[in-house]
Amino acid sequence: MKILMVLTSHDQLGDTGNKTGFWLEEFAAPYFVFRDAGAEITLTSPKGGQPPIDPASDAPESQTDDTRRFKNDIEAQRYLATTLKLSDVSEAGFDAIFYPGGHGPLWDLAENDDSKRLIEAFAAADRPVGAVCHAPAVFRHTVGADGKPLVAGRRVTGFSNTEEAAAGLTDVVPFLVEDLLKSNGGLFEKGDDWASFVRRDGKLVTGQNPASSAEAAKQLLDLLS
Repeated sequence: MKILMVLTSHDQLGDTGNKTGFWLEEFAAPYFVFRDAGAEITLTSPKGGQPPIDPASDAPESQTDDTRRFKNDIEAQRYLATTLKLSDVSEAGFDAIFYPGGHGPLWDLAENDDSKRLIEAFAAADRPVGAVCHAPAVFRHTVGADGKPLVAGRRVTGFSNTEEAAAGLTDVVPFLVEDLLKSNGGLFEKGDDWASFVRRDGKLVTGQNPASSAEAAKQLLDLLS
């Protein structure tokens, strides 16, 4: 079982002067779900190498059992620091693809042609595609075999407008994940803010927020069993 995890390389939070990147819990929780299940994990990002961790996700109040486990796992830290360059990665040989969120993907992965190529190849081969929190932004330009947006007519979720407003970043982000999914014809659903909520439609798995990360990964694994 081989899983490709795609992380952002973008570290600037718009014009605020603040840093962003991927959300640590959204990487750590799925990473350990996959690893504990015996999966072979390959990490990749647009620029390759060490992807930026959103500082807010590394703050004391954001720590979880999985982020603490990551901080105590030197092997996992070294592996994260050596992601492959996305343009060098093919879908061949992988059973599923998964995208951790954080605000970074709104700027780079949402517009990345290599990411689009991979997602469409996995979808065309009926292999699972997963994305959590802000990562459903990667479906901004992806299309299915029918030429329609990949999420059109499918039950999906992602970081909601109310959660973005609560984070105070509605006017900072280039677009809102909920609005994007709806505009592409997705049947957007959400649970309570900040609580785990996952939607699975066919081989497409989406999670609403950081709390959804582990469950989204488990749903992806279930599709491979």
